Amino acid sequence: MPFDIPQHLDFDVAFEDTRMADKKYVINQDTGQPLGIVGKSFQCASHGDFFRGVVDTATETLNAHDLDDADFSFRTARNGAWAMLDITLPNVTSTIQTDKFETSIGNRIVSLHGIDGSCSNQVFFGAIDFFCTNGCISGDHDKVRKKNTSNFTMNSFIYELNRARTDFYNHAEQMQVWAKTSLKYVDVSTLLDDMLGSRRKSEKMYGLYMSEASTRGHNKFALYSAMTNYATYADERNGFNLKQTGNDTQAMSMWSREQEVSKWVSDDRFRLLEAA
Repeated sequence: MPFDIPQHLDFDVAFEDTRMADKKYVINQDTGQPLGIVGKSFQCASHGDFFRGVVDTATETLNAHDLDDADFSFRTARNGAWAMLDITLPNVTSTIQTDKFETSIGNRIVSLHGIDGSCSNQVFFGAIDFFCTNGCISGDHDKVRKKNTSNFTMNSFIYELNRARTDFYNHAEQMQVWAKTSLKYVDVSTLLDDMLGSRRKSEKMYGLYMSEASTRGHNKFALYSAMTNYATYADERNGFNLKQTGNDTQAMSMWSREQEVSKWVSDDRFRLLEAA
């Protein structure tokens, strides 16, 4: 399982005093570039140390078959101060079948790290749909979170890794139920208006749902797929373009979309569609 930290992220972190007594700069030690201003007591591990720790712990905890052919994908923001490692495990899969469609989903481990106070060390678990490469964290916000310090420990992460396979298959069973839950007689447009709280957003999401339903059928899994499409793409493919602010925050904005979808899936208005 080859794993390398991208060179632009594998730098040591240094600090320099600011003119404010209680603040200091976070510095990319390789380039000398300041990446943020944090409190005087703030400490953090480097991206390289954190992500190597995540992968080493996963390697020691999971069996070799689970990790074979694992895909490692990095996203960055804030000039490299914020980073995300998205690990897909193609050997931990489950098949979802609707009345007219079949797809496979794979297990996913997402870890976040910030060296400028923008986020604490976090690890999330979720799934990715291999048909459309949409991914999403679990609806119940499964996560492991620790304070961003140099003495970060992986104990809680190990506990979650030991549960990860069982939780993934339980989540897959839930999605299979969604695939068999017909929305033929549900007013999906009004449902989205109520859940999303924005007419413009709900209209676009309804268009995505209709597109997904043309392939997957009019069911709850198609609605979920429309939501995960929103969290995966931000261009002409779905019309949910990001605003170009020039502040290098696109990766963080896409991650925020995943958290939005997680909340929608946890919403009673979505969950109770089981009874429709």
